[in-house]
Amino acid sequence: MAEEKNKQQKQEKNKEEKSEEEVESKTEGKKQKKIKEKTQEKKYKKQEVKKDVESWIPKTRLGKLVKEKKIDNIDKILDKKLKILESEIIDSLVNLNSDLIAIGQAKGKFGGGKRRAWRQTQKKTAEGNTHTFSCMVCVGDKDGHVGVGYGKSKETLPARTKAIRKAKLNIIKINRGCGSFDCSCGEKHSIPMITEGKCGSSVVKLIPAPQGTGLVIGDDCKKILMLAGIKDIYSKTFGQTRTTINLVKACIEALKNLNKIKEIKK
Repeated sequence: MAEEKNKQQKQEKNKEEKSEEEVESKTEGKKQKKIKEKTQEKKYKKQEVKKDVESWIPKTRLGKLVKEKKIDNIDKILDKKLKILESEIIDSLVNLNSDLIAIGQAKGKFGGGKRRAWRQTQKKTAEGNTHTFSCMVCVGDKDGHVGVGYGKSKETLPARTKAIRKAKLNIIKINRGCGSFDCSCGEKHSIPMITEGKCGSSVVKLIPAPQGTGLVIGDDCKKILMLAGIKDIYSKTFGQTRTTINLVKACIEALKNLNKIKEIKK
């Protein structure tokens, strides 16, 4: 009897070990699939951007100069403060990465609460409730260029494309440096001085940090700083910081003020 019990226990243990191995293999397979899907999406987007640039017929004078390759650097455009009216100008000069900012809120009991990228609103009409979706996109090359755009449409994908286009048109150059008294490396990993930006009641104060600190700021502003190429920073926020749109605009305003301080010093 004892031998039979031992056999049964061994068989049960083997079954449990096999089930655990199967679960682990399934989870690993799912992770690999997600990674492959993301890489494929990135490649597909790059191919689409290349096709759009190749088939692009410029309408503005600046666009024609870029198409003819007389202007091959975006800094020449931004330093002269020329107005960019075509998003293909940015696509042909810079390799950009984009990320959605969570400005919406999921539905559910007691107001939901979970943040999401799409902000849904509705309007009362004679025909019924008409829904509109809006989203906010951040665009950057992780080398001192960043832009934010807001798009609104009756569907999600058109709103996203509008937001990406506006973000490309709103791209700015950021003055980076090493302004922390704890660090004297001279590399462009942080900002050169303390700066502050305001939008509505939301105020964002950015403070230089030494290497290895990371981005000590909220998740939404962290996306902007990462795409701008800033790796280390301290921050303080004041006012109504839950209004994400104003908070993001205040962060962009703080980064713009770095360039104004640089111009005043000159």
